[in-house]
Amino acid sequence: MTAARPFAGTRLTRFLAKRILELKSKKTQAEIATETGFVNPNMLAMIKGGSSRLPLDRVSALAKALDVDPARLLLLALEQMIGSTEAQAIVSILSTAVTRNEMAWIEAVREASDRSDPPLTRRGRAAIFSIWGK
Repeated sequence: MTAARPFAGTRLTRFLAKRILELKSKKTQAEIATETGFVNPNMLAMIKGGSSRLPLDRVSALAKALDVDPARLLLLALEQMIGSTEAQAIVSILSTAVTRNEMAWIEAVREASDRSDPPLTRRGRAAIFSIWGK
Protein backbone atom coordinates (compact mmCIF):
# COMPACT_ATOMS: atom_id res chain seq x y z
CA MET A 1 0.00 0.00 0.00
CA THR A 2 1.38 3.40 -1.04
CA ALA A 3 -0.01 6.93 -1.14
CA ALA A 4 -0.70 6.46 -4.87
CA ARG A 5 -2.32 3.07 -4.28
CA PRO A 6 -3.96 3.23 -0.84
CA PHE A 7 -6.26 0.26 -1.52
CA ALA A 8 -3.67 -2.09 -3.03
CA GLY A 9 -3.59 -5.54 -1.50
CA THR A 10 -7.13 -5.46 -0.15
CA ARG A 11 -9.34 -8.51 -0.49
CA LEU A 12 -11.33 -6.62 -3.11
CA THR A 13 -8.35 -5.91 -5.36
CA ARG A 14 -7.21 -9.54 -5.13
CA PHE A 15 -10.74 -10.78 -5.84
CA LEU A 16 -11.11 -8.49 -8.87
CA ALA A 17 -7.74 -9.47 -10.32
CA LYS A 18 -8.57 -13.16 -9.99
CA ARG A 19 -12.09 -12.89 -11.41
CA ILE A 20 -11.07 -10.68 -14.34
CA LEU A 21 -8.36 -13.19 -15.19
CA GLU A 22 -10.90 -16.04 -15.02
CA LEU A 23 -13.14 -14.20 -17.50
CA LYS A 24 -10.29 -13.26 -19.86
CA SER A 25 -11.38 -15.76 -22.54
CA LYS A 26 -14.97 -14.43 -22.46
CA LYS A 27 -14.62 -10.65 -22.13
CA THR A 28 -12.01 -7.95 -21.75
CA GLN A 29 -11.48 -5.76 -18.74
CA ALA A 30 -12.68 -2.82 -20.85
CA GLU A 31 -15.90 -4.69 -21.66
CA ILE A 32 -16.44 -5.42 -17.96
CA ALA A 33 -15.89 -1.73 -17.17
CA THR A 34 -18.40 -0.71 -19.85
CA GLU A 35 -20.97 -3.24 -18.59
CA THR A 36 -20.49 -1.80 -15.11
CA GLY A 37 -21.29 1.69 -16.40
CA PHE A 38 -17.89 3.28 -15.93
CA VAL A 39 -17.53 6.20 -18.35
CA ASN A 40 -13.76 5.82 -18.19
CA PRO A 41 -12.85 2.18 -18.93
CA ASN A 42 -9.59 2.71 -17.00
CA MET A 43 -11.62 3.08 -13.80
CA LEU A 44 -11.79 -0.69 -13.36
CA ALA A 45 -8.01 -0.93 -13.76
CA MET A 46 -7.62 1.79 -11.13
CA ILE A 47 -9.88 -0.09 -8.71
CA LYS A 48 -8.16 -3.41 -9.41
CA GLY A 49 -4.75 -1.77 -8.94
CA GLY A 50 -5.74 -0.17 -5.64
CA SER A 51 -5.54 3.49 -6.61
CA SER A 52 -9.34 3.94 -6.35
CA ARG A 53 -12.15 2.45 -4.31
CA LEU A 54 -15.12 0.67 -5.79
CA PRO A 55 -18.08 3.07 -5.53
CA LEU A 56 -20.94 1.36 -3.73
CA ASP A 57 -23.40 2.42 -6.42
CA ARG A 58 -21.44 0.29 -8.93
CA VAL A 59 -21.36 -2.92 -6.86
CA SER A 60 -24.52 -4.43 -8.35
CA ALA A 61 -23.55 -3.71 -11.97
CA LEU A 62 -19.99 -4.95 -11.45
CA ALA A 63 -21.25 -8.12 -9.78
CA LYS A 64 -23.46 -8.77 -12.79
CA ALA A 65 -20.62 -8.07 -15.23
CA LEU A 66 -18.31 -10.42 -13.31
CA ASP A 67 -21.07 -12.99 -12.71
CA VAL A 68 -20.42 -13.04 -8.96
CA ASP A 69 -22.59 -12.78 -5.87
CA PRO A 70 -23.40 -9.09 -5.28
CA ALA A 71 -23.58 -9.57 -1.50
CA ARG A 72 -19.99 -10.83 -1.43
CA LEU A 73 -18.79 -8.00 -3.66
CA LEU A 74 -20.57 -5.48 -1.43
CA LEU A 75 -18.86 -6.88 1.66
CA LEU A 76 -15.46 -6.58 -0.04
CA ALA A 77 -16.23 -3.01 -1.11
CA LEU A 78 -17.33 -2.11 2.43
CA GLU A 79 -14.15 -3.65 3.87
CA GLN A 80 -12.13 -1.51 1.50
CA MET A 81 -14.09 1.60 2.40
CA ILE A 82 -14.47 1.35 6.18
CA GLY A 83 -12.41 -1.64 7.31
CA SER A 84 -13.05 -5.30 7.93
CA THR A 85 -14.33 -5.04 11.50
CA GLU A 86 -16.79 -2.29 10.65
CA ALA A 87 -17.99 -4.08 7.50
CA GLN A 88 -18.59 -7.27 9.50
CA ALA A 89 -20.53 -5.24 12.08
CA ILE A 90 -22.82 -3.87 9.37
CA VAL A 91 -23.40 -7.33 7.93
CA SER A 92 -24.08 -8.69 11.41
CA ILE A 93 -26.58 -5.94 12.19
CA LEU A 94 -28.36 -6.18 8.86
CA SER A 95 -28.43 -9.98 9.06
CA THR A 96 -26.59 -12.67 7.25
CA ALA A 97 -25.79 -11.96 3.63
CA VAL A 98 -28.10 -13.88 1.32
CA THR A 99 -26.78 -15.48 -1.84
CA ARG A 100 -28.47 -15.07 -5.22
CA ASN A 101 -29.80 -18.62 -5.02
CA GLU A 102 -31.16 -18.10 -1.52
CA MET A 103 -32.75 -14.84 -2.67
CA ALA A 104 -34.56 -16.75 -5.43
CA TRP A 105 -36.08 -19.01 -2.75
CA ILE A 106 -37.07 -16.01 -0.66
CA GLU A 107 -38.69 -14.34 -3.69
CA ALA A 108 -40.64 -17.55 -4.41
CA VAL A 109 -41.94 -17.61 -0.82
CA ARG A 110 -42.90 -13.92 -1.05
CA GLU A 111 -44.70 -14.50 -4.34
CA ALA A 112 -46.52 -17.62 -3.09
CA SER A 113 -47.62 -15.86 0.11
CA ASP A 114 -48.68 -12.64 -1.61
CA ARG A 115 -45.93 -10.93 0.40
CA SER A 116 -47.73 -11.60 3.67
CA ASP A 117 -44.55 -12.42 5.66
CA PRO A 118 -45.72 -15.86 6.79
CA PRO A 119 -44.12 -17.53 9.81
CA LEU A 120 -42.18 -20.74 9.23
CA THR A 121 -44.45 -23.48 10.50
CA ARG A 122 -43.53 -27.07 11.26
CA ARG A 123 -45.36 -28.12 8.12
CA GLY A 124 -43.49 -25.57 6.00
CA ARG A 125 -40.14 -26.59 7.48
CA ALA A 126 -40.96 -30.27 6.85
CA ALA A 127 -41.84 -29.43 3.22
CA ILE A 128 -38.51 -27.67 2.72
CA PHE A 129 -36.55 -30.52 4.27
CA SER A 130 -38.44 -33.08 2.17
CA ILE A 131 -37.19 -31.38 -1.00
CA TRP A 132 -33.67 -32.50 -0.04
CA GLY A 133 -34.81 -35.89 1.24
CA LYS A 134 -34.32 -35.07 4.91
